[in-house]
Amino acid sequence: MRKFKLPNTFVLLCGILAMIALATWLVPGGKFDTQLVNGKQLIIPGTFHYVDNKPQGLAALMMAPIKGFVDASLIIGFVLIVGGAFAVLQKTEAFDSLIKAIAKAHTSSRFVRAAIIPVFFTMFSLGGATFGMNEEAIPFILIFVPLALALGYDTITGVSIPFIGSQVGFSAAFLNPFNVGIAQGIAGVPIFSGIGYRLIVWAIATAVSIVFLMWYAARIKRHPEKSPTYLLDIEKRSEHSMDLDSFAGMTRTHRAVLWIFMATLLTMVVGVVKYDWFIDEIAALFLVMAIVVGLVGRLDMDSLVASFVQGARDMVSVALVIALARGTMILARDAQIIDTMLHALTPLVASSSPVFAAQKMFFMQSVINFFIHSGSGQAALTMPIMAPLADLVGVTRQTAILAFQFGEFTTPMIPTSGITVGVLALARVPWITWAKWMIPLQLIYLVLALLLLIPPCLMHWQ
Repeated sequence: MRKFKLPNTFVLLCGILAMIALATWLVPGGKFDTQLVNGKQLIIPGTFHYVDNKPQGLAALMMAPIKGFVDASLIIGFVLIVGGAFAVLQKTEAFDSLIKAIAKAHTSSRFVRAAIIPVFFTMFSLGGATFGMNEEAIPFILIFVPLALALGYDTITGVSIPFIGSQVGFSAAFLNPFNVGIAQGIAGVPIFSGIGYRLIVWAIATAVSIVFLMWYAARIKRHPEKSPTYLLDIEKRSEHSMDLDSFAGMTRTHRAVLWIFMATLLTMVVGVVKYDWFIDEIAALFLVMAIVVGLVGRLDMDSLVASFVQGARDMVSVALVIALARGTMILARDAQIIDTMLHALTPLVASSSPVFAAQKMFFMQSVINFFIHSGSGQAALTMPIMAPLADLVGVTRQTAILAFQFGEFTTPMIPTSGITVGVLALARVPWITWAKWMIPLQLIYLVLALLLLIPPCLMHWQ
């Protein structure tokens, strides 16, 4: 595996840009007729016809990234503001305090010892489902591996709680601005609409994961020698112990910050459902949250601003990925070959039933996820194609977005993911060892995704 290394996301997207530019010289132009339905321009199936294409040269290729940045400026600004807001939230250490409080309680309560896996797993899953917790789960490996070992489990269990938890929440998200929000914005679907079914999806995916992990953890507690990391665990137990004696408990300030965060999420749901809020209003809400959380969390102005700027800075790479991905669509749009691409893809996705078409979309997104791991970047790259393609094959755009989300279920296993590699390196678990352990769970997620795509197709989920 050391010899296996794909180019990073930026190199891949630049390569895609170059290929799209080349394709504009080779692919004939084409157009579908459209009609306005509920304020959206929808393609009329069966109306495809060829037109003259407009090849894009070197100058167009070089200008595509900046054009993509301008074209996606609203989404990029949204990402930067949300990233800054959550950095301020993390600076208050309220979430760290909550986790330590629950971890400390396990020593004195049998109920807490039994509930510690489902409670923590649900917390990380909620983080992935609401504010796109992803890379943020990596530092928690240093807390949960020693905790799992102290409870008689193994390194795999300690890694799974924060890592699998956040990834499941990210894949089955219902309020994640970095995949659901961006994908819906690009597809022309009301932001965070369809939250009812997404909540059901998240609950099922999280519950199934918890049952699997608790079964595995109980098995390892009875027979530690069956752990794939048994020898490593013996070594780690001699090196580390989790010391929570110095933790004095959650402060009133930490509790207040967490209540403000929950109130923000509730306000966002009400705003989206009742008042048709879009990216502008939601970004403003998170900006207000950052200010209030910073003040309540007793951050001085310098710390508040520095945290916000650092959080926005951490999102710059995401912003550039979105700009590059949007640039590919601008090249194809200006050359008038997008509809030709849709016309060519339709037979690959089309099926006698919308259910099978949606499931084929899921498989396509899973393959794309092997190469491009940024949820927002993948949304920017694929949704301009997948949304109108869904119209052509009888799948609602809301369902196409769900298929896009489910493609992320493969992230915890694929060796091309920087998050996966980083987590395993921190836990000192070889990728091969982890991949063998993940195979049964990955098959469960595959079946789960295929099954959960059936109801929205049957009920024409909008």
